[in-house]
Amino acid sequence: MDKIRTAVVGVGAFGQNHARVLAGLAEAELVAVVDANETRASEIAAKYGCEALTDYRQLIGKADAVCVAAPTANHAEVGVALLEAGIDVLVEKPLAANLGAADQLINAAAQHSRILQVGHLERYNPAVEEAIKAAVLPLFFEVHRLSTFAPRSLDIDVVLDLMIHDLDIVLAMVDSPINRIEAAGVPILSRQPDIASVRIVFENGCVANLTASRVSTEKVRKLRFFQPRQYVSVDYTAQDGVVIGLDDNNVPQFRKIAPEKAEPLVRQSQAFLRSVATREQPRVSGAQVRGTLETALRIRAEMETHAGIIEKTIAAHAKQ
Repeated sequence: MDKIRTAVVGVGAFGQNHARVLAGLAEAELVAVVDANETRASEIAAKYGCEALTDYRQLIGKADAVCVAAPTANHAEVGVALLEAGIDVLVEKPLAANLGAADQLINAAAQHSRILQVGHLERYNPAVEEAIKAAVLPLFFEVHRLSTFAPRSLDIDVVLDLMIHDLDIVLAMVDSPINRIEAAGVPILSRQPDIASVRIVFENGCVANLTASRVSTEKVRKLRFFQPRQYVSVDYTAQDGVVIGLDDNNVPQFRKIAPEKAEPLVRQSQAFLRSVATREQPRVSGAQVRGTLETALRIRAEMETHAGIIEKTIAAHAKQ
């Protein structure tokens, strides 16, 4: 089989990982990397033996499938142009900065019969896949995603940067509309909220508590949920977990979640290339995760009231 000609638009901190993975896959040929920073594009291109470009439009005619890891505000502009040119696209999460831009991407993919996959890579974490299979009727979630501060993705807040991964997983497990959302977030080291606490109440009574921080002293990626007669805990980073519960005779049962470990980004990229080759819709398509973005934006709206109070508190403190 001919290799699929691939490229990466945006080779910043995470885009470089996409370039690394695509360069190492047997089914792909990394033909180019694109970045507005010409020096950075040249460095990454030299590292992986491909062409360095500074304009994504130069990819037309050169690439069949492109990963867009540019700033979120540019996702729609870049993605739509590539889709209209007949190129399949994997766009990093979040899908777009707003629902209007997301719909532009989704509509362009549909109109031009192109693949549009979104980079919610935790969907390809082996332990998370096992947890989703174990979810029968989740009624209570506790989710924590903490990271140390890094000067990346500061154009978006911690909800769109980090928490959106966990929102996507929770929404994939809960078969019920959302009743209400309570949310609070605080800017610490950037102008956007860097830490957020969210409570989602679903119409079926399920409650999800999510915490995300990019100003932690440690890295934590954990999801726990409770359902009738069962408790499930997953560590995203370790790619393991446990299922504890009672059988029909009320005998305690303990099962480890210990799938074969694999890099989620590699599995995500392989899934994208399979969709490109077979023309089958990806597991995490643009249309499928539009609801995740919509929920994230609802959370941001709920956080605005809290942000106003925080700003007044900080201003008052500064006068003392």
